[in-house]
Amino acid sequence: MVVLCLALSVTIRPARAQDDPSGEWSPRFHEDWPERIPGPEIGDYLGLPINAADRLRGDSWDATLLEIPENQCRAHGADYAWRGPSNIRIWKEVDLATQKLIAYHIYTSAYNEFRTIYMDGRPHPPDYAAHTWLGFSTGKWDGDILTVTTDHLKENWVRRNGIARSDEAVVTEHFLRHGNYLTVAVITYDPVYLTEPFIRTTDFVLDLQQQIAPWPCEPVDEVDRPEGYVPNHLPGTNPFLNEFPAKYGIPPAAARGGAETMYPEYRIKMKSMKLLPRPKKAAQQ
Repeated sequence: MVVLCLALSVTIRPARAQDDPSGEWSPRFHEDWPERIPGPEIGDYLGLPINAADRLRGDSWDATLLEIPENQCRAHGADYAWRGPSNIRIWKEVDLATQKLIAYHIYTSAYNEFRTIYMDGRPHPPDYAAHTWLGFSTGKWDGDILTVTTDHLKENWVRRNGIARSDEAVVTEHFLRHGNYLTVAVITYDPVYLTEPFIRTTDFVLDLQQQIAPWPCEPVDEVDRPEGYVPNHLPGTNPFLNEFPAKYGIPPAAARGGAETMYPEYRIKMKSMKLLPRPKKAAQQ
C-alpha cells in the first residue's frame, strides 16, 4: 500500500520545472524606450537583418500613413504585440474531465487582442487558411521554457518606421519565467524581408493588482485628403533619411541596416566609414 501511494504521488506531480506563465503582467518601458514609446526615427534600420526590398519599404514610408482611417486601429502582430503599450494577462484552459492542458490564452491591452496558444498537439492549418494579426500558435514545453510556434500571420511591423515583416513569416517565442519576472524571446523568420532570423526580448513583472482598461478605437477622418490618397515617398525622394545618422554621428551606410549591423564586430568597420556633418543647433532666442 505504501509503495502504491508513493507511485501515485510521483505520477500526479506536475512536469518538472514547467514554470507556468499564467498571471497579470506589467511591461517595463525603460527597455528600448525610444523605439517602443516615442517611436523609432525615420531611416533608423540599425541592427535589423533586412534586405533591399524591406529597406525600400522603409524609405517609401510616411508617418502620416497612420492618420488614414484604415490604419488608425491596425493591430500589432503576435510577434510585435509584446513591444506595444500593453499590459498582459495569461491564463490556462484545461479539459474539466481529464484536467489536461488545452491552451494558454493571452489578452493584450493594446488593440484588445485575444490570442490562443494551443497545447494539445493539434496541427497547424493548411497554407491556404486565412491569415490574421495574431496568427495560429501552438506550444510545447522544453524543460522550464514554453516554446511557441506561430504562422498564418498578416503582414506587420518589424520596426514602426516602415520596416515590415511579411505574411510568410514564421515566429518562434520562448517564455521564460523566473518567479515574478517573465521574459519573452521572439525570433522572427521571414523569407521575404529578412536575410537572417531577427531576435528580440521583452520583460514583464508580475502585477496581481493591475486593472486592465478597455481599448476602444474608432477610426475618424483626422485630415482632409483626396479620396484614395496614400502618403508615401517615391524612391530617392525621402528628404528625412539622413537626419538620424547626422544627429547621432552614425555613418549613413550603417543606418541602412542589414544583417552585419547586428553584430559587435561591425563597430570596427564603422570606424572607417564616412560621417555626415552634425546639424547645427538652433540659435537661442
